[in-house]
Amino acid sequence: MKTILIVEDNDKNMKLARDVLQAKGYATLEAVNGEDGVRLALEHKPDLVLMDIQLPDINGIEAFGRIRAHAGTAAIPVVAFTASVTPMDRNRVTDAGFDGFISKPVNLKEFLATIAQLLAKAES
Repeated sequence: MKTILIVEDNDKNMKLARDVLQAKGYATLEAVNGEDGVRLALEHKPDLVLMDIQLPDINGIEAFGRIRAHAGTAAIPVVAFTASVTPMDRNRVTDAGFDGFISKPVNLKEFLATIAQLLAKAES
């Protein structure tokens, strides 16, 4: 069973992501801020991380950088999971090196397809 870490400070977005992922057979870990997200990633080494960009402590880009800085978590796919969808926001995420981008509000078909594609790519 694949494990996905969801780093999201909005309760409704967290519940939606958790419920959809668990219904598809994924195990989930949850963090409501960047610091906890980094800690859980380092402790559990999930198969994929969904990272909100706007978080209450460190932002998602900084948390992403901390996850990538450790040898044990550097190869974990990290997907920006954000409502910030302007071209400038997308460029910021792409320039930071995120593996994917999922916008909110979530299109469930695209959400699941992006996750499945990145998990398959990580296995190969």
